[in-house]
Amino acid sequence: MPGAVFFSDAFEAATMTLIDSSPGRLALGVPVAVWIGLGSNLQEPERQVRAALGELAALPESRLQAASRLYRTAPVGPPGQPDYINAAARLETRLPPRALLAELHRIELAHGRRRDGTRWGPRILDLDILIYGDARIDEPGLTIPHPEMARRAFVLVPLADVAPPDLAVPGVGILAEMLERCERDGVEPLGDRAAGTNASSIGSGTAGQRDERRKNNGVM
Repeated sequence: MPGAVFFSDAFEAATMTLIDSSPGRLALGVPVAVWIGLGSNLQEPERQVRAALGELAALPESRLQAASRLYRTAPVGPPGQPDYINAAARLETRLPPRALLAELHRIELAHGRRRDGTRWGPRILDLDILIYGDARIDEPGLTIPHPEMARRAFVLVPLADVAPPDLAVPGVGILAEMLERCERDGVEPLGDRAAGTNASSIGSGTAGQRDERRKNNGVM
């Protein structure tokens, strides 16, 4: 997957397989493969997205494994908005979906995000659970897989940096096939990597500090 930044020296192709996310396996603490979409078009959006990637790396019971390139994308929604910066990240997590969503909302709030009910309006930071293992969830405030992803190039193009082309999105389709059907105008990569010239620049601290943080989070 060209353009992706990987975060584990032990990362192997086998880890791209979706992990069973049934309640029984979650109760045993089996990590689940999760993909997160990131976006911002206010208050230095590139900085917002880069910082959020670092905060994803520090989530409890989780490990950030890969981050996409950053993309400049045309806004969808009310006219007059600035362009967005979008990215995608791949995690393994032991957090249940609702707990993970709460952590993402906490990060958004720390960046100054306020949810005013404006659909597709400008925002400082938007973090969405795109895929959570093989789970299909349709509850108030939480729909997984993300309901709009099959039609959104600003979601699919970054996702393709950190997911295999034959990834089966539960109830939606195959990633490569969705990309073929999706209009990609208005989606431009900013560079080769998500955060500078090396993967360690996304997670804050030295390699030893990051290892200690992962140990404390229970993912080592």
